[in-house]
Amino acid sequence: MTTLASGTDTLTRDALTVLQPGFPGTTAPDWLLRRLGEGLASVGLFGRNIASPDQLAALTAQLRCERDDVLVAIDEEGGDVTRLEARTGSSFPGNHALGAVDDVELTRAVAHELGRRLAACGVNLNWAPSADVNSNPSNPVIGVRSFGADPELVARHTAAYVTGLQSAGVAACTKHFPGHGDTAVDSHHALPRIDAELSVLEQRELLPFRAAIAAGSRAVMSAHILVPTLDPDRPATLSLRVLTDLLRGRLGYDGLIVTDAIEMQAIAATYGIERGSVIAISAGADALCVGGGLADDETVRRLRDALVGAVRSGELPEERLAEAAERVRGLAQWTASGAAAASEPEADAQTGSASAGSVTRVDIGLVAARRALTVTGAEDFTPLTEPPYVALLTPVANIAVGDETPWGVAAELERLLPGTETAGFAGDDAGSVILKAAGTRRIVAVVRDEHRHPWMAAALDTLLAARPDTVVVEMGVPQAPPRGALHIATHGAARVCGHAAAEVIAGA
Repeated sequence: MTTLASGTDTLTRDALTVLQPGFPGTTAPDWLLRRLGEGLASVGLFGRNIASPDQLAALTAQLRCERDDVLVAIDEEGGDVTRLEARTGSSFPGNHALGAVDDVELTRAVAHELGRRLAACGVNLNWAPSADVNSNPSNPVIGVRSFGADPELVARHTAAYVTGLQSAGVAACTKHFPGHGDTAVDSHHALPRIDAELSVLEQRELLPFRAAIAAGSRAVMSAHILVPTLDPDRPATLSLRVLTDLLRGRLGYDGLIVTDAIEMQAIAATYGIERGSVIAISAGADALCVGGGLADDETVRRLRDALVGAVRSGELPEERLAEAAERVRGLAQWTASGAAAASEPEADAQTGSASAGSVTRVDIGLVAARRALTVTGAEDFTPLTEPPYVALLTPVANIAVGDETPWGVAAELERLLPGTETAGFAGDDAGSVILKAAGTRRIVAVVRDEHRHPWMAAALDTLLAARPDTVVVEMGVPQAPPRGALHIATHGAARVCGHAAAEVIAGA
Protein backbone atom coordinates (compact mmCIF):
# COMPACT_ATOMS: atom_id res chain seq x y z
CA MET A 1 0.00 0.00 0.00
CA THR A 2 1.03 3.59 -0.51
CA THR A 3 2.55 5.00 2.65
CA LEU A 4 3.14 8.63 3.53
CA ALA A 5 5.17 9.82 6.48
CA SER A 6 2.78 11.39 8.97
CA GLY A 7 5.09 14.34 9.52
CA THR A 8 5.12 15.36 5.86
CA ASP A 9 2.85 18.31 5.15
CA THR A 10 0.76 18.64 1.98
CA LEU A 11 2.96 21.30 0.41
CA THR A 12 6.11 19.23 0.87
CA ARG A 13 4.37 16.11 -0.49
CA ASP A 14 3.25 18.01 -3.57
CA ALA A 15 6.77 19.34 -4.12
CA LEU A 16 8.15 15.79 -3.98
CA THR A 17 5.33 14.47 -6.15
CA VAL A 18 6.34 16.58 -9.15
CA LEU A 19 9.94 15.32 -9.17
CA GLN A 20 11.11 12.44 -11.37
CA PRO A 21 14.61 11.78 -10.00
CA GLY A 22 17.20 9.19 -10.90
CA PHE A 23 19.57 7.30 -8.63
CA PRO A 24 22.75 5.23 -8.89
CA GLY A 25 22.96 1.45 -8.78
CA THR A 26 20.76 -1.53 -9.55
CA THR A 27 18.87 -1.51 -6.25
CA ALA A 28 16.98 1.38 -4.69
CA PRO A 29 19.04 3.31 -2.11
CA ASP A 30 17.58 3.97 1.30
CA TRP A 31 17.15 7.69 0.65
CA LEU A 32 14.98 7.00 -2.38
CA LEU A 33 12.72 4.61 -0.49
CA ARG A 34 12.41 7.16 2.29
CA ARG A 35 11.41 9.88 -0.18
CA LEU A 36 8.77 7.58 -1.67
CA GLY A 37 7.31 7.29 1.78
CA GLU A 38 7.28 11.09 2.10
CA GLY A 39 5.41 11.71 -1.15
CA LEU A 40 7.79 11.17 -4.06
CA ALA A 41 5.61 9.65 -6.80
CA SER A 42 7.99 9.00 -9.70
CA VAL A 43 11.42 7.52 -10.32
CA GLY A 44 13.52 7.72 -13.50
CA LEU A 45 15.64 4.81 -14.68
CA PHE A 46 18.78 4.96 -16.80
CA GLY A 47 21.22 2.42 -18.23
CA ARG A 48 23.23 2.41 -15.00
CA ASN A 49 20.20 1.00 -13.16
CA ILE A 50 19.66 -2.01 -15.42
CA ALA A 51 21.63 -5.25 -15.61
CA SER A 52 18.94 -7.67 -16.84
CA PRO A 53 15.16 -7.94 -17.17
CA ASP A 54 14.96 -10.03 -13.98
CA GLN A 55 17.03 -7.51 -12.03
CA LEU A 56 14.90 -4.65 -13.35
CA ALA A 57 11.70 -6.44 -12.36
CA ALA A 58 13.12 -6.96 -8.87
CA LEU A 59 14.05 -3.27 -8.67
CA THR A 60 10.60 -2.03 -9.66
CA ALA A 61 9.03 -4.50 -7.22
CA GLN A 62 11.26 -3.05 -4.50
CA LEU A 63 10.01 0.44 -5.34
CA ARG A 64 6.38 -0.68 -5.26
CA CYS A 65 6.79 -2.27 -1.86
CA GLU A 66 7.32 1.29 -0.64
CA ARG A 67 4.71 2.94 -2.86
CA ASP A 68 2.39 0.78 -4.94
CA ASP A 69 1.35 3.52 -7.37
CA VAL A 70 4.85 4.80 -8.17
CA LEU A 71 5.48 5.93 -11.74
CA VAL A 72 8.61 4.19 -13.00
CA ALA A 73 9.90 6.10 -16.02
CA ILE A 74 12.60 5.26 -18.53
CA ASP A 75 14.19 6.82 -21.60
CA GLU A 76 13.70 3.81 -23.90
CA GLU A 77 13.32 4.94 -27.50
CA GLY A 78 14.68 1.74 -28.99
CA GLY A 79 17.29 2.15 -31.68
CA ASP A 80 20.27 4.25 -30.69
CA VAL A 81 18.74 5.38 -27.37
CA THR A 82 18.24 2.29 -25.25
CA ARG A 83 18.40 1.80 -21.51
CA LEU A 84 16.82 -1.64 -21.36
CA GLU A 85 19.61 -3.02 -23.58
CA ALA A 86 22.33 -0.43 -23.01
CA ARG A 87 25.00 -3.12 -22.67
CA THR A 88 24.12 -5.08 -25.81
CA GLY A 89 22.34 -2.73 -28.22
CA SER A 90 18.61 -2.64 -28.87
CA SER A 91 16.43 -5.42 -30.22
CA PHE A 92 14.35 -2.73 -31.92
CA PRO A 93 15.28 -0.29 -34.67
CA GLY A 94 14.74 3.35 -33.83
CA ASN A 95 12.39 5.92 -35.27
CA HIS A 96 14.37 6.74 -38.41
CA ALA A 97 14.34 3.11 -39.51
CA LEU A 98 10.60 2.86 -38.89
CA GLY A 99 10.06 6.07 -40.83
CA ALA A 100 12.13 4.70 -43.71
CA VAL A 101 9.82 1.67 -43.93
CA ASP A 102 6.77 3.94 -43.55
CA ASP A 103 4.36 1.21 -42.44
CA VAL A 104 2.36 2.59 -39.54
CA GLU A 105 1.15 -0.87 -38.54
CA LEU A 106 4.76 -2.01 -38.22
CA THR A 107 5.56 1.03 -36.09
CA ARG A 108 2.55 0.29 -33.89
CA ALA A 109 3.56 -3.36 -33.52
CA VAL A 110 7.17 -2.50 -32.65
CA ALA A 111 6.04 0.07 -30.07
CA HIS A 112 3.60 -2.40 -28.56
CA GLU A 113 6.26 -5.08 -28.19
CA LEU A 114 8.69 -2.61 -26.67
CA GLY A 115 5.94 -1.53 -24.27
CA ARG A 116 5.13 -5.12 -23.42
CA ARG A 117 8.74 -5.76 -22.42
CA LEU A 118 8.85 -2.60 -20.33
CA ALA A 119 5.57 -3.46 -18.61
CA ALA A 120 6.82 -6.97 -17.86
CA CYS A 121 9.73 -5.37 -15.98
CA GLY A 122 7.45 -3.00 -14.05
CA VAL A 123 8.10 0.16 -16.08
CA ASN A 124 4.92 2.17 -16.76
CA LEU A 125 6.08 5.51 -18.24
CA ASN A 126 8.35 5.78 -21.27
CA TRP A 127 9.95 9.12 -22.16
CA ALA A 128 9.26 8.38 -25.84
CA PRO A 129 8.57 8.75 -28.72
CA SER A 130 10.53 11.59 -30.25
CA ALA A 131 8.11 13.58 -32.42
CA ASP A 132 10.82 15.93 -33.66
CA VAL A 133 10.93 16.60 -37.40
CA ASN A 134 14.61 16.29 -38.33
CA SER A 135 14.49 19.16 -40.81
CA ASN A 136 18.10 20.20 -40.10
CA PRO A 137 20.47 17.47 -41.40
CA SER A 138 23.23 18.88 -39.18
CA ASN A 139 21.21 18.33 -36.01
CA PRO A 140 23.69 16.85 -33.50
CA VAL A 141 21.21 15.37 -31.03
CA ILE A 142 18.07 14.23 -32.89
CA GLY A 143 19.09 12.61 -36.19
CA VAL A 144 18.01 8.96 -36.30
CA ARG A 145 15.88 9.52 -33.21
CA SER A 146 13.39 11.22 -35.54
CA PHE A 147 11.04 9.38 -37.89
CA GLY A 148 12.25 11.71 -40.65
CA ALA A 149 12.20 15.16 -42.22
CA ASP A 150 8.62 15.04 -43.54
CA PRO A 151 6.17 16.43 -40.94
CA GLU A 152 3.25 14.31 -42.15
CA LEU A 153 5.32 11.11 -42.01
CA VAL A 154 6.53 12.01 -38.52
CA ALA A 155 2.96 12.77 -37.43
CA ARG A 156 1.46 9.46 -38.55
CA HIS A 157 4.27 7.39 -37.06
CA THR A 158 4.23 9.35 -33.80
CA ALA A 159 0.52 8.58 -33.47
CA ALA A 160 1.10 4.90 -34.29
CA TYR A 161 3.92 4.69 -31.74
CA VAL A 162 1.82 6.29 -29.01
CA THR A 163 -1.05 3.92 -29.75
CA GLY A 164 1.18 0.84 -29.76
CA LEU A 165 3.06 1.73 -26.60
CA GLN A 166 -0.05 2.62 -24.61
CA SER A 167 -1.88 -0.50 -25.78
CA ALA A 168 0.70 -2.36 -23.68
CA GLY A 169 -0.24 -0.31 -20.61
CA VAL A 170 2.83 1.95 -20.71
CA ALA A 171 2.23 5.70 -20.85
CA ALA A 172 3.87 7.49 -23.77
CA CYS A 173 5.70 10.79 -23.23
CA THR A 174 5.93 12.46 -26.62
CA LYS A 175 8.95 14.77 -26.94
CA HIS A 176 10.54 17.34 -27.34
CA PHE A 177 7.81 20.01 -27.47
CA PRO A 178 7.53 22.25 -29.46
CA GLY A 179 10.08 20.39 -31.63
CA HIS A 180 13.87 19.95 -31.45
CA GLY A 181 14.46 18.95 -35.08
CA ASP A 182 15.63 22.25 -36.56
CA THR A 183 18.52 22.83 -34.17
CA ALA A 184 22.28 22.78 -34.69
CA VAL A 185 23.05 22.79 -30.96
CA ASP A 186 22.63 19.97 -28.44
CA SER A 187 20.59 21.22 -25.47
CA HIS A 188 22.59 18.95 -23.19
CA HIS A 189 25.43 21.44 -23.70
CA ALA A 190 23.86 24.82 -24.49
CA LEU A 191 20.57 26.55 -25.33
CA PRO A 192 19.51 25.92 -28.95
CA ARG A 193 17.47 28.47 -30.87
CA ILE A 194 14.94 27.95 -33.64
CA ASP A 195 14.25 30.99 -35.79
CA ALA A 196 11.13 30.03 -37.71
CA GLU A 197 7.93 31.86 -38.46
CA LEU A 198 4.73 30.74 -36.77
CA SER A 199 3.36 29.43 -40.07
CA VAL A 200 6.41 27.16 -40.44
CA LEU A 201 6.12 25.94 -36.87
CA GLU A 202 2.44 25.14 -37.40
CA GLN A 203 3.07 23.13 -40.55
CA ARG A 204 6.28 21.45 -39.40
CA GLU A 205 7.07 21.24 -35.67
CA LEU A 206 3.54 21.19 -34.27
CA LEU A 207 1.95 18.72 -36.68
CA PRO A 208 3.34 15.58 -34.97
CA PHE A 209 2.38 16.87 -31.53
CA ARG A 210 -1.18 17.46 -32.68
CA ALA A 211 -1.20 13.85 -33.91
CA ALA A 212 0.20 12.60 -30.58
CA ILE A 213 -2.46 14.51 -28.64
CA ALA A 214 -5.19 13.13 -30.90
CA ALA A 215 -3.80 9.64 -30.29
CA GLY A 216 -4.11 10.18 -26.53
CA SER A 217 -0.47 10.59 -25.49
CA ARG A 218 -0.56 10.55 -21.70
CA ALA A 219 2.47 12.79 -21.34
CA VAL A 220 4.42 15.37 -23.35
CA MET A 221 8.02 16.36 -22.66
CA SER A 222 9.14 19.96 -23.14
CA ALA A 223 12.33 20.96 -24.93
CA HIS A 224 15.05 23.26 -23.63
CA ILE A 225 15.00 25.37 -26.79
CA LEU A 226 14.39 29.04 -27.46
CA VAL A 227 11.79 29.74 -30.15
CA PRO A 228 11.55 33.55 -30.38
CA THR A 229 8.37 33.44 -32.46
CA LEU A 230 6.66 31.78 -29.49
CA ASP A 231 8.58 33.40 -26.64
CA PRO A 232 11.59 35.67 -27.24
CA ASP A 233 12.73 35.53 -23.64
CA ARG A 234 12.44 32.03 -22.21
CA PRO A 235 13.12 28.50 -23.47
CA ALA A 236 10.05 26.31 -23.99
CA THR A 237 10.49 24.42 -20.71
CA LEU A 238 10.22 27.70 -18.79
CA SER A 239 7.70 29.45 -20.99
CA LEU A 240 4.09 30.15 -19.98
CA ARG A 241 3.41 31.07 -23.62
CA VAL A 242 4.64 27.70 -24.86
CA LEU A 243 3.41 25.29 -22.16
CA THR A 244 0.17 26.94 -21.06
CA ASP A 245 -0.95 29.22 -23.89
CA LEU A 246 0.14 26.99 -26.78
CA LEU A 247 0.21 23.39 -25.55
CA ARG A 248 -2.69 23.60 -23.10
CA GLY A 249 -4.65 26.38 -24.79
CA ARG A 250 -4.37 26.21 -28.56
CA LEU A 251 -3.54 22.52 -28.84
CA GLY A 252 -6.01 21.50 -26.13
CA TYR A 253 -3.68 19.13 -24.32
CA ASP A 254 -4.76 18.11 -20.81
CA GLY A 255 -2.28 15.36 -19.91
CA LEU A 256 0.99 15.46 -17.97
CA ILE A 257 3.70 17.89 -19.06
CA VAL A 258 7.20 16.67 -18.15
CA THR A 259 10.36 18.73 -18.55
CA ASP A 260 13.43 17.38 -20.25
CA ALA A 261 16.22 16.79 -17.73
CA ILE A 262 16.39 19.97 -15.70
CA GLU A 263 20.14 19.61 -15.13
CA MET A 264 20.93 19.88 -18.84
CA GLN A 265 23.17 22.86 -19.51
CA ALA A 266 20.51 24.74 -21.50
CA ILE A 267 18.75 25.27 -18.14
CA ALA A 268 21.40 24.61 -15.49
CA ALA A 269 23.95 27.00 -16.97
CA THR A 270 21.47 29.81 -17.58
CA TYR A 271 18.94 29.68 -14.73
CA GLY A 272 20.27 27.02 -12.34
CA ILE A 273 18.28 23.90 -11.50
CA GLU A 274 16.40 25.35 -8.51
CA ARG A 275 15.32 28.54 -10.24
CA GLY A 276 14.65 26.66 -13.46
CA SER A 277 12.43 24.16 -11.66
CA VAL A 278 10.32 26.87 -10.06
CA ILE A 279 9.87 28.71 -13.35
CA ALA A 280 9.01 25.48 -15.17
CA ILE A 281 6.22 24.57 -12.76
CA SER A 282 4.96 28.16 -12.81
CA ALA A 283 4.90 28.05 -16.62
CA GLY A 284 2.73 24.94 -16.68
CA ALA A 285 5.02 21.92 -16.35
CA ASP A 286 3.71 19.19 -14.05
CA ALA A 287 6.80 17.06 -13.51
CA LEU A 288 10.53 17.72 -13.42
CA CYS A 289 12.85 15.13 -14.92
CA VAL A 290 16.22 15.07 -13.16
CA GLY A 291 18.79 12.39 -12.56
CA GLY A 292 20.65 11.67 -15.77
CA GLY A 293 23.58 13.59 -14.32
CA LEU A 294 22.49 14.59 -10.82
CA ALA A 295 21.27 11.42 -9.14
CA ASP A 296 21.34 11.88 -5.38
CA ASP A 297 19.23 12.80 -2.39
CA GLU A 298 20.83 16.23 -2.16
CA THR A 299 19.42 17.12 -5.60
CA VAL A 300 15.95 15.94 -4.59
CA ARG A 301 16.13 17.97 -1.39
CA ARG A 302 17.32 21.09 -3.24
CA LEU A 303 14.49 20.97 -5.75
CA ARG A 304 11.88 20.12 -3.12
CA ASP A 305 12.98 23.02 -0.95
CA ALA A 306 13.12 25.40 -3.92
CA LEU A 307 9.50 24.63 -4.80
CA VAL A 308 8.29 24.86 -1.19
CA GLY A 309 10.18 28.13 -0.70
CA ALA A 310 8.73 29.57 -3.92
CA VAL A 311 5.19 28.82 -2.73
CA ARG A 312 5.81 30.33 0.68
CA SER A 313 7.31 33.48 -0.85
CA GLY A 314 4.39 33.88 -3.22
CA GLU A 315 6.45 33.36 -6.37
CA LEU A 316 4.77 30.03 -7.21
CA PRO A 317 1.01 29.79 -6.62
CA GLU A 318 0.21 26.90 -4.30
CA GLU A 319 -2.72 25.94 -6.56
CA ARG A 320 -0.38 25.55 -9.53
CA LEU A 321 1.88 23.16 -7.61
CA ALA A 322 -1.16 21.25 -6.33
CA GLU A 323 -2.55 21.00 -9.87
CA ALA A 324 0.78 19.66 -11.15
CA ALA A 325 0.96 17.07 -8.37
CA GLU A 326 -2.61 15.99 -9.07
CA ARG A 327 -1.77 15.38 -12.73
CA VAL A 328 1.13 13.16 -11.66
CA ARG A 329 -1.18 11.18 -9.42
CA GLY A 330 -3.74 10.98 -12.21
CA LEU A 331 -1.22 9.40 -14.55
CA ALA A 332 -0.17 6.99 -11.83
CA GLN A 333 -3.80 5.99 -11.44
CA TRP A 334 -4.12 5.42 -15.20
CA THR A 335 -1.09 3.13 -15.29
CA ALA A 336 -2.25 1.24 -12.21
CA SER A 337 -5.77 0.72 -13.53
CA GLY A 338 -4.69 -1.32 -16.51
CA ALA A 339 -7.28 0.52 -18.57
CA ALA A 340 -4.75 1.09 -21.33
CA ALA A 341 -4.04 -2.59 -21.92
CA ALA A 342 -5.59 -3.98 -25.08
CA SER A 343 -5.32 -7.07 -27.18
CA GLU A 344 -1.84 -7.63 -28.51
CA PRO A 345 -1.30 -6.81 -32.19
CA GLU A 346 0.35 -9.41 -34.35
CA ALA A 347 2.53 -8.54 -37.32
CA ASP A 348 3.05 -10.21 -40.66
CA ALA A 349 6.68 -11.10 -41.37
CA GLN A 350 6.69 -9.62 -44.85
CA THR A 351 4.51 -6.57 -44.49
CA GLY A 352 4.55 -5.76 -40.79
CA SER A 353 0.81 -5.18 -40.98
CA ALA A 354 -1.68 -6.65 -38.52
CA SER A 355 -2.47 -10.22 -39.49
CA ALA A 356 -2.34 -13.82 -38.41
CA GLY A 357 0.79 -13.55 -36.33
CA SER A 358 3.59 -15.18 -38.29
CA VAL A 359 6.09 -13.00 -36.45
CA THR A 360 6.99 -13.85 -32.89
CA ARG A 361 7.48 -11.29 -30.17
CA VAL A 362 11.20 -11.94 -30.32
CA ASP A 363 11.86 -11.05 -33.95
CA ILE A 364 9.53 -8.15 -34.77
CA GLY A 365 12.46 -5.77 -34.28
CA LEU A 366 14.65 -7.72 -36.70
CA VAL A 367 11.83 -7.84 -39.24
CA ALA A 368 11.59 -4.07 -39.04
CA ALA A 369 15.37 -3.61 -39.28
CA ARG A 370 15.56 -5.77 -42.40
CA ARG A 371 12.78 -3.83 -44.07
CA ALA A 372 14.48 -0.53 -43.23
CA LEU A 373 17.68 -1.27 -45.17
CA THR A 374 18.46 0.75 -48.28
CA VAL A 375 21.04 -1.18 -50.32
CA THR A 376 22.96 0.36 -53.23
CA GLY A 377 25.20 -1.72 -55.51
CA ALA A 378 23.75 -5.12 -54.67
CA GLU A 379 23.37 -6.12 -58.32
CA ASP A 380 27.17 -6.27 -58.78
CA PHE A 381 28.05 -7.42 -55.28
CA THR A 382 29.20 -10.91 -54.37
CA PRO A 383 28.63 -11.68 -50.68
CA LEU A 384 31.72 -12.12 -48.57
CA THR A 385 32.86 -15.64 -47.73
CA GLU A 386 36.06 -14.73 -45.88
CA PRO A 387 36.22 -12.77 -42.61
CA PRO A 388 36.66 -9.04 -43.32
CA TYR A 389 38.26 -6.20 -41.40
CA VAL A 390 35.57 -3.95 -39.95
CA ALA A 391 36.66 -0.35 -39.51
CA LEU A 392 34.35 1.56 -37.19
CA LEU A 393 34.61 5.29 -37.91
CA THR A 394 33.50 6.50 -34.52
CA PRO A 395 32.13 10.01 -33.90
CA VAL A 396 31.70 11.44 -30.42
CA ALA A 397 28.38 10.11 -29.11
CA ASN A 398 25.81 12.62 -27.92
CA ILE A 399 24.72 12.33 -24.32
CA ALA A 400 21.25 11.02 -25.15
CA VAL A 401 22.78 8.05 -26.97
CA GLY A 402 25.74 7.57 -24.65
CA ASP A 403 28.98 5.79 -25.43
CA GLU A 404 28.34 2.62 -23.42
CA THR A 405 26.08 0.97 -25.98
CA PRO A 406 27.88 -1.10 -28.65
CA TRP A 407 27.07 -0.47 -32.30
CA GLY A 408 28.24 -1.53 -35.74
CA VAL A 409 28.20 -4.80 -37.70
CA ALA A 410 31.34 -6.56 -36.44
CA ALA A 411 29.67 -8.73 -33.81
CA GLU A 412 27.09 -10.02 -36.27
CA LEU A 413 29.69 -10.54 -39.02
CA GLU A 414 31.83 -12.48 -36.57
CA ARG A 415 28.87 -14.79 -36.02
CA LEU A 416 28.44 -15.30 -39.78
CA LEU A 417 32.13 -15.09 -40.76
CA PRO A 418 34.27 -16.27 -37.81
CA GLY A 419 37.61 -14.52 -37.69
CA THR A 420 36.23 -11.10 -38.49
CA GLU A 421 38.37 -8.41 -36.87
CA THR A 422 37.40 -4.87 -35.93
CA ALA A 423 38.74 -1.64 -34.48
CA GLY A 424 37.54 1.94 -34.01
CA PHE A 425 39.10 4.92 -35.77
CA ALA A 426 38.75 8.69 -35.76
CA GLY A 427 40.70 11.73 -36.92
CA ASP A 428 42.18 13.14 -40.09
CA ASP A 429 44.51 10.20 -40.73
CA ALA A 430 41.86 7.51 -40.14
CA GLY A 431 41.82 6.32 -43.75
CA SER A 432 45.56 5.59 -44.00
CA VAL A 433 45.61 3.99 -40.55
CA ILE A 434 42.74 1.68 -41.54
CA LEU A 435 44.51 0.61 -44.74
CA LYS A 436 47.61 -0.35 -42.76
CA ALA A 437 45.61 -2.19 -40.11
CA ALA A 438 43.46 -4.12 -42.58
CA GLY A 439 46.30 -5.49 -44.67
CA THR A 440 44.92 -7.66 -47.45
CA ARG A 441 41.58 -8.30 -45.79
CA ARG A 442 38.36 -6.98 -47.32
CA ILE A 443 37.35 -3.75 -45.60
CA VAL A 444 33.90 -2.98 -44.25
CA ALA A 445 33.78 0.68 -43.25
CA VAL A 446 31.02 1.56 -40.81
CA VAL A 447 30.09 5.24 -40.48
CA ARG A 448 27.54 7.28 -38.59
CA ASP A 449 26.34 10.55 -40.16
CA GLU A 450 29.13 10.85 -42.73
CA HIS A 451 27.66 14.16 -43.89
CA ARG A 452 28.29 15.78 -40.48
CA HIS A 453 31.92 14.71 -40.11
CA PRO A 454 34.46 15.91 -42.72
CA TRP A 455 37.15 13.62 -41.30
CA MET A 456 34.87 10.64 -41.85
CA ALA A 457 34.20 11.59 -45.47
CA ALA A 458 37.93 12.06 -46.02
CA ALA A 459 38.63 8.61 -44.57
CA LEU A 460 36.18 7.06 -47.01
CA ASP A 461 37.83 8.97 -49.86
CA THR A 462 41.16 7.43 -48.91
CA LEU A 463 39.78 3.93 -48.48
CA LEU A 464 37.83 3.87 -51.73
CA ALA A 465 40.72 5.31 -53.73
CA ALA A 466 43.00 2.53 -52.53
CA ARG A 467 40.45 -0.23 -52.08
CA PRO A 468 37.38 0.31 -54.30
CA ASP A 469 35.95 -3.01 -53.12
CA THR A 470 35.35 -1.51 -49.66
CA VAL A 471 31.84 -2.06 -48.31
CA VAL A 472 30.30 1.02 -46.64
CA VAL A 473 27.62 0.78 -43.96
CA GLU A 474 25.96 4.07 -42.96
CA MET A 475 24.27 3.72 -39.56
CA GLY A 476 23.24 7.34 -39.14
CA VAL A 477 21.09 9.60 -41.31
CA PRO A 478 22.00 8.66 -44.91
CA GLN A 479 22.44 12.21 -46.16
CA ALA A 480 25.70 11.71 -48.06
CA PRO A 481 25.56 10.05 -51.52
CA PRO A 482 25.98 6.26 -51.33
CA ARG A 483 29.38 4.95 -52.38
CA GLY A 484 31.47 1.82 -52.10
CA ALA A 485 31.28 -1.59 -53.75
CA LEU A 486 28.19 -2.04 -51.63
CA HIS A 487 26.49 0.70 -49.62
CA ILE A 488 24.00 -0.18 -46.91
CA ALA A 489 21.99 2.48 -45.11
CA THR A 490 20.51 1.01 -41.93
CA HIS A 491 18.84 4.24 -40.70
CA GLY A 492 20.09 3.60 -37.17
CA ALA A 493 22.75 1.85 -35.12
CA ALA A 494 20.65 -0.57 -33.06
CA ARG A 495 21.98 -4.10 -32.69
CA VAL A 496 19.25 -5.43 -34.99
CA CYS A 497 20.24 -2.89 -37.65
CA GLY A 498 23.78 -4.28 -37.56
CA HIS A 499 22.34 -7.80 -37.73
CA ALA A 500 20.32 -6.99 -40.83
CA ALA A 501 23.29 -5.33 -42.56
CA ALA A 502 25.59 -8.26 -41.76
CA GLU A 503 23.13 -10.65 -43.39
CA VAL A 504 23.40 -8.71 -46.65
CA ILE A 505 27.20 -8.50 -46.53
CA ALA A 506 27.57 -12.24 -45.87
CA GLY A 507 24.65 -13.31 -48.04
CA ALA A 508 22.95 -14.98 -45.09
